[in-house]
Amino acid sequence: MSKFIGNKSFYKMVLLIAVPIMIQNGITNFVSLLDNIMIGQVGTEQMSGAAIVNQLIFVYNLCMFGGVSGAGIFTAQYYGQGNEEGVRQTMRFKFWMALAVTGITIVFLSAGTTNQISSYIKGERAAENAAATLIYGKQYLYLMLAGLPAFAVVQIYASTLRECGQTVLPMKAGLVAVFVNLVFNYLLIYGKFGLPALGVRGAAIATVLSRYVEMLIVICFVHKDIRTYPFMAGLYRTMRVPKDLVVKIIKKGSPLLFNETLWAAGMAMLTQCYSVRGLNVVAGLNVSNTINNVFNIVFIALGDSVAIIVGQLLGAGKMKEARDTDNKMIAFSVFCCTCVAAVMLICAPLFPGLYKINDEARELAKYFIMATAIFMPQNAFLHAAYFTLRSGGKTIITFLFDSVFIWCVSVTIAFVLSRFTTIPVVGVYVMVQLGDLIKCAIGFLLVKKGIWLQNIVEKE
Repeated sequence: MSKFIGNKSFYKMVLLIAVPIMIQNGITNFVSLLDNIMIGQVGTEQMSGAAIVNQLIFVYNLCMFGGVSGAGIFTAQYYGQGNEEGVRQTMRFKFWMALAVTGITIVFLSAGTTNQISSYIKGERAAENAAATLIYGKQYLYLMLAGLPAFAVVQIYASTLRECGQTVLPMKAGLVAVFVNLVFNYLLIYGKFGLPALGVRGAAIATVLSRYVEMLIVICFVHKDIRTYPFMAGLYRTMRVPKDLVVKIIKKGSPLLFNETLWAAGMAMLTQCYSVRGLNVVAGLNVSNTINNVFNIVFIALGDSVAIIVGQLLGAGKMKEARDTDNKMIAFSVFCCTCVAAVMLICAPLFPGLYKINDEARELAKYFIMATAIFMPQNAFLHAAYFTLRSGGKTIITFLFDSVFIWCVSVTIAFVLSRFTTIPVVGVYVMVQLGDLIKCAIGFLLVKKGIWLQNIVEKE
């Protein structure tokens, strides 16, 4: 058992990295939760419209995550090597990638808004409120697009800081953003202190404002304190990225970008499959996903910590220590998430009561939350295994592990069962989760084999 259990100093090291990430992600997801609750107070159609749009923007968010992560593999190893210029070069690459992804997303979502939102509005009872849901969704989307550039910049800076072991500043910026978001949510959704009651539009404006505030805080504090963040010195002296590094990042990082894009699209497709059972399912899933995201911060942060800590050890050439650390971190993640899952399962019946939705949607939300809780330890292992493989540059394998699997297995199960069987939608949801057991077996074998144990930034 000592293979999977660390000493006090080990867990202190892990938590120093993971806890700030948990707090930052927790802040983001808590804001989303409050957004949902506040919007849910003004009507089911408004909440459903915002939920559909958030599912579409989720694809963009993960594209950004995949793009910065591709370069981030090199950032972590460069930092572990002590190469500050290498860190700066990877960050410059992130800027060019973010510009391309953000521009394409804005054009794509602006051009096909009606069709994209309408694809989620299904079911026998949809006709009476489909028009309202579509209108609210379009209002929300057009405003949310204005916040994408700020989100992109925050991701560039925050990801680089995390990869260099600096997780506190993004957390603090996130705290301020939460406050801004909550204040303006209250003022603009409900029309307080003489301001107009804007509903979903107010929620979107509040979110956009909070993102720009977060961006300004991160940028200002980083460049003000070069002693703490020496790898930021001279960042904008040039935006040129060496051709050989571009080739390396594209070679290793493109699978990550495609992976996150296709995985997010796969998640959106899963939601669309479930939505054929009616708008109550959309509302129930929205509540469930929002609650789930708050609890998922534990295994997400611990997975990110795997990428940071193991990546730095690989960059320093400490292969034996990297394997030992990885084993302990995976075990720790699964243990923590088993405890979190127990709390989530017990509290599942309470969460839907926070929303003003009908009884059917509330009941569906409860069972979706319970199902997710049961499978949380499984998801914790999968997430840690994914980042283990990625830390060693095995991005082709992670692409197959994640995106190919969700489209070939998960989406297939959901599509067939939702359309061609009478299995209740919660049962379909559970069957999709059970399909991930195949991925667990594959991930276990790949991690155990140690194919990820390699330094990808060795000095020539």
